[in-house]
Amino acid sequence: MDVRIRLTAVAADKYPAKQHVQRVASKLGHTDGLIYLLGQYAFNIEDSDQPKTWRQRRYFYYCSGVDVPNCCLTYNIESDELALYIPEIKPERVVWEGRGPTIQEAKDSYDVDSVFLNGQLFDHLDRWKKGNPTSTFYILHEDHRPEGKKFPKVDSEKLKHAIDLCRVIKDPHEVACIRRANEISASAHRAVLRNIARFKNEAQIQGIFVDVCITKGAKQSYSVIAGSGENAGTLHYVKNNEPLKGRQLVCLDAGAEFQCYASDVTRSFPISGSWPSDEARKIYNLVQMMQEVCIKQLRPGVKMIDLHKDAHKIAVAGLLGLGLLHNGTDEEILKAGTSRAFFPHGLGHHLGLDVHDVNAVPIMRYTGEYSAILDITTARAPCLPDQPPLKEGMVITIEPGIYFSRYELNRAWLHSPIHSKYINKDVLEKYWAVGGVRIEDDLLITAGGYQSLTTAPKGEEALEMIRNGSRCNETEDTDEDDV
Repeated sequence: MDVRIRLTAVAADKYPAKQHVQRVASKLGHTDGLIYLLGQYAFNIEDSDQPKTWRQRRYFYYCSGVDVPNCCLTYNIESDELALYIPEIKPERVVWEGRGPTIQEAKDSYDVDSVFLNGQLFDHLDRWKKGNPTSTFYILHEDHRPEGKKFPKVDSEKLKHAIDLCRVIKDPHEVACIRRANEISASAHRAVLRNIARFKNEAQIQGIFVDVCITKGAKQSYSVIAGSGENAGTLHYVKNNEPLKGRQLVCLDAGAEFQCYASDVTRSFPISGSWPSDEARKIYNLVQMMQEVCIKQLRPGVKMIDLHKDAHKIAVAGLLGLGLLHNGTDEEILKAGTSRAFFPHGLGHHLGLDVHDVNAVPIMRYTGEYSAILDITTARAPCLPDQPPLKEGMVITIEPGIYFSRYELNRAWLHSPIHSKYINKDVLEKYWAVGGVRIEDDLLITAGGYQSLTTAPKGEEALEMIRNGSRCNETEDTDEDDV
């Protein structure tokens, strides 16, 4: 079979959509066929005239670079033609909503071969079907079939898998977007650190973080997690509405999204700029060690599940040393899986157009040697036993954590006949106020190892920034790309 990969040059300021869709076509393994991808349409909230928050479909964006509502695309594999379809401008609505791009503006802005109006799509599909009666029409999902149109051969399974295979490996343009998202995230994290000493409520943390991101032309990759005190023991705490008074630590998990590409950054720090207790300091140092040891091992060929196991080994040794775990050896506690009481999630995940980015290997239940320390219902690729090793061009997170969730420990661990004997309840009483500590960075896998894309302060650098407080505000960083 003659399967060709054709790569076209693209202007440096354009998203490389044509190269992306060419790679997708090569993964399909056919020299003909038509790829059809729907963008996200704009809708109003139910029973309201107000619009829902709009977010572009990531599969469409990967093959188009278009962040505009109500568009679609086709790619003719045989002729190597990428066509974009955009909504017609309604003059009477421009005064209310502004207008979208014209055909010429879209041609100038996007890496496509041709641009048409949406109203021309069905005629073009009919023409293609007539000239290609035995070729396959590729769609992402069954409900993405063009309404009222029938094709002899429709495939709604292979396209998603093919795009997933491509999205796992990032090209330089994608890496640059993730790097910029991290730069903006770092600015927002620094703003929090400089102001945390004067803040009274978790809401102020969220407010200043979002403010900095918007000012620099970014959105949020996900809902800001700003948990203080025991709230830091809730992994996806998003209420962000409680007072900071009397709390020891903040776990701030927040990342900017730049041109549809995510960052995912977590920092944990004391509100006062100094450790409020030995317990808080020791847990932070333990999590820091878990992260540093795992990051140093990153390189092509390494399996994330093995790093996940290393993180649990360090956690068990550390918790034994602190007296939180007892009545067993490291090996016995690891085999029982009791460390998951304090470290319940996977070590990391893919990052890209989605904060938990796609992977091409389905998640499957696993009961082998890792099952005690990994909950496959919550872990993300590539931190799963069935995942292939890391490859050059992947962008992943490394995010170990130690948590003291009062509800979860009482629900599933402290009364368990398997685990309760290993958890020292008397020592645990001293750690509830710590809440939880997580440290997370975004890392690019390179030929020789890795490159960190995350520059947000952590550790002693973060503490110094909190202590300096208002003095640091006077020298707040700026860059020429600020909006």
